[in-house]
Amino acid sequence: MRAEHREDGYRPALRVIERGRVSSVGDGIVWIEGLPSARMDGIVHIDDGSQALVVHLTARRIGAILLTTTPSLMAGCEARLSGDELTMPSNEALLGRVIDPLAEPLDGGEAPACEHRRAVDGPSPPIVARDFVDRPLYTGNKIVDTLVPIGRGQRQLLIGDNGTGKSALALDAVLAQRDQGVRCVYVLIGQKRSSVVHTIDTLRKHGALDYTTVVVAEATASAGIRYLAPFSGCAVAEGWMACGHDALVIYDDLATHARAYRELSLLLRRPPGREAYPADIFYLHARLLERSTRLAAAHGGGSMTALPIAETEQGEIAAYIPTNLISITDGQIHFDAALFARGVLPAIDISRSVSRIGGKAQHEAIKREAGRMKLDYLQFLELEVFTRFGAKLDAAMSARIARGRLLRAIFVQDRLDPHTARDQLAWMISCNEGLLDGVEGEALRTRLAGLRSGVAASSLELDSPRGDWLAAIRGWLASV
Repeated sequence: MRAEHREDGYRPALRVIERGRVSSVGDGIVWIEGLPSARMDGIVHIDDGSQALVVHLTARRIGAILLTTTPSLMAGCEARLSGDELTMPSNEALLGRVIDPLAEPLDGGEAPACEHRRAVDGPSPPIVARDFVDRPLYTGNKIVDTLVPIGRGQRQLLIGDNGTGKSALALDAVLAQRDQGVRCVYVLIGQKRSSVVHTIDTLRKHGALDYTTVVVAEATASAGIRYLAPFSGCAVAEGWMACGHDALVIYDDLATHARAYRELSLLLRRPPGREAYPADIFYLHARLLERSTRLAAAHGGGSMTALPIAETEQGEIAAYIPTNLISITDGQIHFDAALFARGVLPAIDISRSVSRIGGKAQHEAIKREAGRMKLDYLQFLELEVFTRFGAKLDAAMSARIARGRLLRAIFVQDRLDPHTARDQLAWMISCNEGLLDGVEGEALRTRLAGLRSGVAASSLELDSPRGDWLAAIRGWLASV
């Protein structure tokens, strides 16, 4: 009876299924003929069990990135369209995990069980869904949080030569998010395994891996996987933003990503053009970074802050890729190799660093104390040149130089030692009140350490009256 019932409900119909055939495979790229309905970013299933992502369309065949592969993959294998798009999971199960751009675990654990998934290459939020950036994101770095502040939902570029401290600042920013309600995604693109292990061990040692997801595409990965890495990390952070959380995503780095895309384009036999990189890399980076924003309350009120890293050569900030990244982002923090060589750490060049919207997100107390601090420091850098020639300076200029040197000494900071916002307010009030004038060397470091100890033991908050802060600071400094 059951069989007869099934036959009664059966209606014959014509079904059309496209079947393609692999024409060639190599270097992480597979060419397939016979799938005229294929679309960009669609997933193709191959009969041997492999999967590929369509990234190139021609009149006769398609080019696709191999996502998974088997030893039996070869020319002649049949392929079919799945109708699916590439997605990434996004929920609490990813916190503390190390995954690849396909969400496969790299930390020895089981695959994260996630119900919610988001498109790896999805559209950015529309303008009507966005809100103003008005909440600070503290990086724990004294120069950045004081002179080049960053807001939640901002895109701030970290740019400079190799080995000048860009990744160190990014790690400090992740460590500073402890107990701040910010979930972090750290994307490592094309780095050697030793660097990847060092980054993960640093996060684990400082307890930052508990609220961080690390997305890794090693240098040995195919160009296609390295190309997907930042988009996968963005999808994870975007899922948290959509749920009303604040997220921080770090792309380390987009210069390596650009090189991976150039390699991928050449493998797909696209015209390389006259420039160093394919022209559409700028469109890809713009589309990636535009997904970082702060959502309006009606859309959840979450935010995604992006810290893309770009590498320059010989300090050439006007190089082709970084120049376009600067136009995409809301500001940049420039690291100078000369400052690094002189031991001025972190080696941030204030004259070339700017934050276009972060100042609006600063806490009123910090904004009040910062005041003219950046202008005073820039004037000091210009006046200091005259001291090299033994020029005689009047009392006013001598005072400005003394204040600038004091600020430079205060800004010196060890890596992996982020400062809280309350720590920063304490030293700024001390500096503005002249409580640190004439103090140098080890004595200055002792006083700053005394301020940090006093802040840690006190119940003062950023909103506390300035008079209470000043009285407490005088007491802490008197006891040093």
